[in-house]
Amino acid sequence: MGAQDLGVLSLVSLLVFLIPVFYINRRVGLFIDKTIIFSIVRMCIQLSFVGVYLEFLFKFNSPVLNTVYLLIMIAIACQSILKSSNLKVRKLFVPMFFSLLIPFVLILFFFNAVVVRIDNLFEAKYMVPVGGMLLGNCLRSSIVGLNSFYSGIKKEEKVYLYSLSLLCSRIQALKPYLKSSFLAAITPTLASMATIGLVSLPGMMTGQILGGSIPMVAIKYQIAIMFSIFYTEYFSTLLAILFSLKVGFNDLDVLNQDIFASKN
Repeated sequence: MGAQDLGVLSLVSLLVFLIPVFYINRRVGLFIDKTIIFSIVRMCIQLSFVGVYLEFLFKFNSPVLNTVYLLIMIAIACQSILKSSNLKVRKLFVPMFFSLLIPFVLILFFFNAVVVRIDNLFEAKYMVPVGGMLLGNCLRSSIVGLNSFYSGIKKEEKVYLYSLSLLCSRIQALKPYLKSSFLAAITPTLASMATIGLVSLPGMMTGQILGGSIPMVAIKYQIAIMFSIFYTEYFSTLLAILFSLKVGFNDLDVLNQDIFASKN
């Protein structure tokens, strides 16, 4: 027994809450109505496309198609992370791509092979949804980590250069920025893990229950996915910073200013 289907009118009915949202925006001078509408329309179009495409993926269940789809997802995530971090995509795309790819592949296939123990590690109904959850959470943590790291150094570049002048190595001089940015990136996930089940019922657990699974099975899956999300976030954020250092700094260990995207 699956979840109750939703009609188009049921979804449209949710738009009624936009009326007070737009009214409040107008009263307080928040000029974000067009942004809200654009985001809603884009979300609906993208999810509709994904729904059709996932049916195609699940039907054919091709390891090649599933892998290509996930690689495309990683590439899009890289572009989004770098743009949101105010960093140039063409400069840092390769290190960002591999910083996501390595932990993503290791954790995803460990999840399928050891945790779920499915015979086909490329099974679409496991590979694509679980991969999407891992990447979605890495998106946030990598943005926070990279943005905090490079903006912090840029803001306190004189302090960083002073540390180098005291004969500190680049890693020693960067350690305070690495520590603070890394904590900023993973703290929200740790807070979420600490309150999960008390403050919120997370998406995978809710989906499992709506799909007909008994609560204890749903809980086991949620615990497993939270472990996987945390590990993937942790290692991808760390690798994103470390892999970007070669491009982010020159041979004299000075910050390369040309890695930052120009603000219009």
